[in-house]
Amino acid sequence: MDLSKLLSVSGKNGLFKMIAQSKNAVIVESLIDKKRFPAYASDKISILEDINIYTNEKEILLKEVFQKIYDKESGGLSINHKSDNETLKKYFEQVLPNYDRDRVFVSDIKKLINWYNILQKLDMIKPDKKEEKKQANDLIEDAEIVEEDK
Repeated sequence: MDLSKLLSVSGKNGLFKMIAQSKNAVIVESLIDKKRFPAYASDKISILEDINIYTNEKEILLKEVFQKIYDKESGGLSINHKSDNETLKKYFEQVLPNYDRDRVFVSDIKKLINWYNILQKLDMIKPDKKEEKKQANDLIEDAEIVEEDK
């Protein structure tokens, strides 16, 4: 899953794809309605690939959290990001049990779930081939360990 060209622009709903760069702006296209507009340096622009989520031990990449949601939902959509705060917290606790409750706010969880659902609807959430291969190898190793125990 490549998040390097996907952006969040403060003050704008949804996610955007970087189309081009001009001298003092980035041209972005909404993933939802395909409208294009310039995003300037004064706009707070975040590249999804650079976003981390706080846990009690370390920070983990947004991409890894999306993978955990993908696994939990068996490749389907997540819950509605407009669910009540307690439902969102409980859901996120199932996805990432060790998330830092002091630094990850409900607004962050809402945004993250909304982004996941947008990308999922557009079929942009797919496990990396390397990740799939690692999971397959882990399963084989687990099976070998069980076999040796017999």
